[in-house]
Amino acid sequence: MTELTAVHSDQAPKAIGPYSQAIRAGGLIFCAGQIPLDPASMQLVDGDIETQTRRVLQNLQAVLAGAGSGLDRVVKTTVFLQDLGEFARMNAVYAEFFTGTPPARSTVQVAGLPRGARVEIECVALA
Repeated sequence: MTELTAVHSDQAPKAIGPYSQAIRAGGLIFCAGQIPLDPASMQLVDGDIETQTRRVLQNLQAVLAGAGSGLDRVVKTTVFLQDLGEFARMNAVYAEFFTGTPPARSTVQVAGLPRGARVEIECVALA
């Protein structure tokens, strides 16, 4: 059986519930969804969808770094948007972070996100 190892990074927001920032299982890292929380203050960052998307991806970067991986090793993301009308603007920032071969992705509109966030992103990456 594959051992499960919790991943933690002080450079990313602490979990706001009973979950791990990420779990390493075999050769994969499963990152919990990140919302645009500032890791130092644990407050939602003010700003538009671009600002919030940038913070979310910086948080994912930090979690992946804590696991010894990075955005260049991401194989799948799921993006949750409160308003699918903001897709193009989110996508422009997303493209800044995934400059090589982009991972597979699903994007869905949701009725609401924790703390009133406009975007949440989760991912699976190679260890």
